[in-house]
Amino acid sequence: MTLVSRHYVLAAGGTGGHLIPAFALAAELHARGHHVALVTDQRGAAIPGKPDYLPAHILPPGRIAGRNPLGWLKGVKGVLEGRRMALRMFDTFAPTAVVGFGGYPALPTLLAARAAKLPTVLHEQNSVLGRVNRYFARKVDAIATSAQRTERLDASLAGKVTVVGNPVRENVLRLRDQPYPEFTEDSLFRILVTGGSQGARVLSDVVPDGLAMLPPALRSRLQVIQQCRAEDIERVRERYAAHGIPAELATYFENMAERLASAHLFIGRSGASTIAELTAVGRPAILIPLPYATDDHQSANAREVVAGGGARVIRQPPVTTEDADAYKGDKRNALLSEQAQVHQRMAKDLCLQIQAIAQHPETLANAAHAAWNCGYPNAARDLADLVESFGAAPIMDVIRLEKASVPHGGEALAKDGAR
Repeated sequence: MTLVSRHYVLAAGGTGGHLIPAFALAAELHARGHHVALVTDQRGAAIPGKPDYLPAHILPPGRIAGRNPLGWLKGVKGVLEGRRMALRMFDTFAPTAVVGFGGYPALPTLLAARAAKLPTVLHEQNSVLGRVNRYFARKVDAIATSAQRTERLDASLAGKVTVVGNPVRENVLRLRDQPYPEFTEDSLFRILVTGGSQGARVLSDVVPDGLAMLPPALRSRLQVIQQCRAEDIERVRERYAAHGIPAELATYFENMAERLASAHLFIGRSGASTIAELTAVGRPAILIPLPYATDDHQSANAREVVAGGGARVIRQPPVTTEDADAYKGDKRNALLSEQAQVHQRMAKDLCLQIQAIAQHPETLANAAHAAWNCGYPNAARDLADLVESFGAAPIMDVIRLEKASVPHGGEALAKDGAR
């Protein structure tokens, strides 16, 4: 057990998928008496759930992508500026180690850590190694993964890899010891439908019709909670009303942990945080991976829980992602017709999958237990143990503590970078 308080920097992209595990690690390190600082971008600083004790430092965007040379130059400039700002932060904060969670905002911080010769650890949330983590994989001291198999991770790096899982929010993890909600042949059948932070139009198009195809005895017991995009919500509400299915709809649910706790079945995307929470709590799922996710990582994310018996997958053909309004006349009509046919096939598939999993109460309960068995409830603890294993000898920690002071947040870093 570490006897002195150390300082750690967590660098994460500006999405919930990157930041939720970073927040969980921050909570674990803070509970062990360490000081932790977060480096992210403007989006990340605004995401709910950041602990009060975790100062957020904002670096300029440094995304290097696309084919536009001007965009590349702007991206490189942002990365170099962010690296300089991170180095100045290190001079003040004196971190023992830097942990990267992927995403472009982590890039300049990890470059700065390399320049400062600080120990570095990567955490990969998805079952496919992300681009930034891929770039640093050979350069860091350790790599923590969330699944037994991570694609795009070179086998020669196996000695650096530790499987820890994907840390989840504490209010979700507390549900792990609660029993699966009672489900009998006469009880309500509660279904939770979400499509990521922005919702998913395909779920609004497919799920109501799929549920309407269920046998009357099962359909009459449905109680649906569904996240929808703002522009879809009234249309979805009318569709459920037409089918006679009770449904609570919203663009965002504050108490998502409570909704998950009472759900018998989840329908939605297979983002890394979604998979981690479903397996932490033990909820069976029908997953529809995002078809245009980078490197098809959502399909890979679903693989472990599907193999374990805790989930089923429905594929979303790419044609459903095309915007018909971008076309006119016959082309637009043909695309709308094709999309309608695809949605109908997906709705029928959804109906059949639900029937297979829910017609017998024990089948649904067994799937819930299988999902539970796929969870990594100690992910935050195990990741913190790994992070603590890198750093200076205890006497150097004491010297560092005499030098270091804890900065007050992103505003200070931004001002320093503007000098």
